[in-house]
Amino acid sequence: MEREEIYTLVKQYLIEEFEIKEESIHPGANLFADLGLDSIDALDMAGMLEERLNIEIVEEELKGIRTVDDIVDYIKRKTA
Repeated sequence: MEREEIYTLVKQYLIEEFEIKEESIHPGANLFADLGLDSIDALDMAGMLEERLNIEIVEEELKGIRTVDDIVDYIKRKTA
């Protein structure tokens, strides 16, 4: 899966599920400080990504994910 596809998937999820304005979402946006997510939201997103992409996301590894770009990088590694 290409980076742009992953970014688009994550962006659409944030817009649809959390009603975040599209212009607020960019690669460097912090999921918590900039986009207003909390830890439960992050787990919900991880569950969606696991289901949609048929990957396993290790909960311990989620602790290092802070930005939209971190998510894209993580998924890129998992789907490589």
